[in-house]
Amino acid sequence: MSAQEPPRPPPAAAEPPEPEPGGRYEAVVPHWFWCKVTDTRERWVPFSAQDSERLEEAHGAGKEQGDVVVPTSGGRYDVHLRTRQRVAVYWEEEVAEVRRCTWFYKGDKDNKFIPYSESFSEELEEAYMIAVTLGEWKKKLESPNREVIILHNPKLMVHYHPVASSDDWVSTPTEQGRPRTVKRGVENIAVEIPNVNDFRNVSLSMLQAHFKKAQEQQQVGRVEFLPVNWHSSLHSTGVDVDLERITLPSINRLRHFINDTILDVFFYNSSTYCQTIVDTVASEMNRLHRLFLQRNPQFKGGVSIAGHSLGSLILFDLLTNQKADPEEDELCAQGSRTTSSTGGTEEVKEILKKLELSEYCDVFEKEKMDRQALFLCTEKNLKEMGIPLGPRMKILHYISSKTEMKDQSSAAPGHSEHGAEPGSPSQHGDSSEDVRNCQYRDVGLGQVSANYPQLNYKPTIFFAFGSPIGMFLTVRGVKRIDPNYSLPTCKGFFNIYHPFDPVAYRIEPMIVPDLEFEPMLLPHHKGRKRMHLELKEGLTRMSVDLKNNLLGSLRVAWQSFTRSPVPALEAGSTEAEAEAEAGTEKQPDTKPEEPPAAVKEESPLINVGRLNGGNRIDYVLQEKPIESFNEYLFALQGHLCYWESEDTVLLVLKEIYQTQGITLDQPLPGSQ
Repeated sequence: MSAQEPPRPPPAAAEPPEPEPGGRYEAVVPHWFWCKVTDTRERWVPFSAQDSERLEEAHGAGKEQGDVVVPTSGGRYDVHLRTRQRVAVYWEEEVAEVRRCTWFYKGDKDNKFIPYSESFSEELEEAYMIAVTLGEWKKKLESPNREVIILHNPKLMVHYHPVASSDDWVSTPTEQGRPRTVKRGVENIAVEIPNVNDFRNVSLSMLQAHFKKAQEQQQVGRVEFLPVNWHSSLHSTGVDVDLERITLPSINRLRHFINDTILDVFFYNSSTYCQTIVDTVASEMNRLHRLFLQRNPQFKGGVSIAGHSLGSLILFDLLTNQKADPEEDELCAQGSRTTSSTGGTEEVKEILKKLELSEYCDVFEKEKMDRQALFLCTEKNLKEMGIPLGPRMKILHYISSKTEMKDQSSAAPGHSEHGAEPGSPSQHGDSSEDVRNCQYRDVGLGQVSANYPQLNYKPTIFFAFGSPIGMFLTVRGVKRIDPNYSLPTCKGFFNIYHPFDPVAYRIEPMIVPDLEFEPMLLPHHKGRKRMHLELKEGLTRMSVDLKNNLLGSLRVAWQSFTRSPVPALEAGSTEAEAEAEAGTEKQPDTKPEEPPAAVKEESPLINVGRLNGGNRIDYVLQEKPIESFNEYLFALQGHLCYWESEDTVLLVLKEIYQTQGITLDQPLPGSQ
């Protein structure tokens, strides 16, 4: 997709000088707005400069035509010019009114400028043109609401709200009441274009800050973010009415919050509602993908998916139950056959070496015997190759034991009964040997019985924000994840969390349970660690050094007081032994203490399996200075911070663009 430039206001016209008779009139530059209604309150939001220009262009060209539809907001909304409506393309949303705005007045409540209707704006513009051309000011106009607008001069135009009269039948427009400012043109009002700050706009700012070279060379387009709505479908089944009957009347707001959010976790663990949820999520993802391709036929990029909280668990379960294409399996098989011609004989040599039969390697190599051919051998084949009875028995026993082990793995009850293939995650797997030989055994353990739908595309990367995946897998009985396991159709997986997020859990310790190591510290988007973390790390190291030095000095002093007197002839050897002993005792104390999890910049190279293609999975955000004062106070904020986090957005962009061979302009310290 093409990159979207940052929104910019239209070129501002110079402030007109004091009018003279026969002055020069310049037409007003219109800007398009749409009305956002929140709790019965209206707020007029400007379109971006690019969208407004496109709308104005279509308005000028399509006056005599039928309804003209103009895509806006990156194609997420369509504007129907004839009906003046803004309609969401990818999701359900209330239709919003659209207005071509030229004149504005300041509102009563929030001091924000409100546009006049298009018809009355034309009247104001006509009166303004006459006043400028003829120099006749002090013009009075009456609005459709019987309000008075007076044009004193180009810099002073006032709107009077009518004062309530005791007799509505004889009330007339007056100049009484508090005057309100009137402005002509969007360049004369304080407004941000556009006035939003969400995940999509944060990504645009990160794109301009860290991928400027790629943008200038037109190597990269922007990333589009489309939300997948499944919550409304679940709560439209009538379950809310049933819950309302049994909900206690006390602490009303808290109980309704729990019914709307936390209870979704219980719904997902119910076989009845789980099927509804996964069906809704999969069908909505497929619909959005299909619709996006229809509207962007030139798009050739990849598709990545992200889930927050319970949404990440739903996506994880959905991805673990996807089926790899038979064509892809065939390609893998062809690759393995090609590899077997070169490396297969080496594998057979390893097996023979393990069985202490290395002297027969030349025989197997001469027959071009690879691992697959070896497991198809019978005693007759081995005898024909000239292998003696003893070695034949060893080889046949090895083949028999491996075949039995494979059969036991295949016979284990798995998710094939729930609609997945026999190679999908299995529910049985306590034996460590089985875990090593069954790639998908652990991950699907304990999943709710459901028929998981298939996606129409293969996601490139899966991002989990504040995810409870690790906790759910553990509760389901998964003790560890096989290092060889990877999602069938998605090769990338990142688990991103805030250190104070009460819902988030790690994944890597389930893959490498015997090794304690810290998550990757997510670099700050400005290229350095937050100052309070650097200070905290420095103080931690200083206190450790002081503690070690103090304890060492006290120990030496104590030993000098308690040491028994020895003969002078043995002084040399005794002192050497004492020093060695003291050195041995001091050694454990001189080892510096481990800094906190969020302090470490780099982690040693650790093999965390294939779940993320061999790369690290767990990434922890750096908490803000104010958050470090009380982690309990900011726990809820920590769970909701991801959609406005520049660090999170930058990691998402970095990994997505990296799949296309595009890197950051300047590598961030601590990044992978």
